[in-house]
Parts: sequence; structure tokens; C-alpha cells
Amino acid sequence: MNRETILEIENIRVAYRSNPSGIFSMKDLVTQRKNPFKKKIILEDISFKIYKGSSMGIAGRNGSGKSTLLRAIAGIIQPQSGHIRVHGKIAPILALGAGLEPEMSGYENIQLLLALNHQAGRKEVISSIIQFAELEDATLRQPVKCYSTGMTARLAFSISFANDADIYIIDEILAVGDLGFQSKCIQRIKSLQNAGKTLLFVSHAPEEMRTICDQAILLDNGKLVAEDTADAIVQLYKNLFVDHVE
Repeated sequence: MNRETILEIENIRVAYRSNPSGIFSMKDLVTQRKNPFKKKIILEDISFKIYKGSSMGIAGRNGSGKSTLLRAIAGIIQPQSGHIRVHGKIAPILALGAGLEPEMSGYENIQLLLALNHQAGRKEVISSIIQFAELEDATLRQPVKCYSTGMTARLAFSISFANDADIYIIDEILAVGDLGFQSKCIQRIKSLQNAGKTLLFVSHAPEEMRTICDQAILLDNGKLVAEDTADAIVQLYKNLFVDHVE
């Protein structure tokens, strides 16, 4: 059976320049004999495919490059080399509060982000966001900078889930919020899967990845070290910590 490829990652490389020498002025830069900036490689030669309707997990220790990979796929950062081919619309549900304007109210953020996704003014969409977030009217009238962590998560995730997309990029969505909100997120994810949507899912919780994903990849030190079923990758991920436990 031929499977339709919806996302192709081919040999991408992402690197940042760091400043370990502490150069903070033009004077420091001129008097420094050597180049003070060092290139730090975050992702190196990453390649894999995701098929339409599948749920791909990304596992790895902190600092392995998971969130950087998601941001590259979402178009937030540009890889130095390689290619990312997306055959559909992406809805990124990334780090807590990503995309929200802290000085704007909850209502204003809803309108802004819906406008960016060409859904501005759709009352049924706005109503669904408010219902899912379970935030009071008084809260939604306040600037987002006044929100608690849980409130910010509710708003950001509710807006992202309201987008009609082909690919949903989900980064640690279940690490915040209370049990009730986490349960709602799981139900929403299941409904997206039942509708044939494609998911790219990052979590440090192995059981979440087993529950949600069918396939997964394992990143370590910026490199893709394994690609297999979610069960197999979860076991490899756990093995990374065996030496530390012993």
C-alpha cells in the first residue's frame, strides 16, 4: 500500500553562534585577537519522513534538539542546510505561550492569531476557543502578562487547537495545566487523529508517547540515532538514563 508523504525532512542542519568570550561592545570586539564567536551545532544531518494521518513522536533528553527541530519544521527558524518539504498546512502548538502578545488581552490575542490564520471574526471559532480554555470573561479582558502559567497554557493551546490544519506540531502540551485540562487535550488529540490529521508530538512522558504515537524518532546530542515504533523508541529513550540510575 502506497502511503502519502506529508512532511519530508532531508539532511537539515541548525547551528547558532555563541559568545563564550564575553564580548559585549565594539571595543571588546576590536581588542579581541581571535574570533570570539563559536558555532554551536544544535541539529546535524536530520532526515526522516512523516506520512499523512500518522502520529510521529520525538523523544530525547533535554538539550537534544527536539524543540529546535519543531521550530524549524514550523518555519520559525531557518536551517543552515538541508530541506524541509511540507505538503499541507501546519498548526504549531509549541512552547508555553508561544505566539501570544503579553501586552494584549486574551480576547485581542484570540482575534490576532485567528486573523493570522484567516479565521478572524468567525464567532463559532471564538466561542469554541473560550469554551475549551474555560477562562472567565474578566480574565480574557486582562493582558496576558497577568496570567498564571496554567491560564496562559489554556489560552495558547485552545487557540492552536481551533486552527484547521493538516499537521499539528505539539510540544510538551501535557506538561502544564491540571488533570482536567490535560484530559481535554488528550480527547482533542484523539479527535484529530480520528479525523485523519497528522501529529508531530514531543513529550518527556514515555506513556504519553506510547498512547498517542505509532512511530517515533530518538534524538541525542543533535543527531537522529533511531527511528522505529513508538514502543521501541520509548524503550531506547529509557535506556539513556540507565547509567544515571545505577
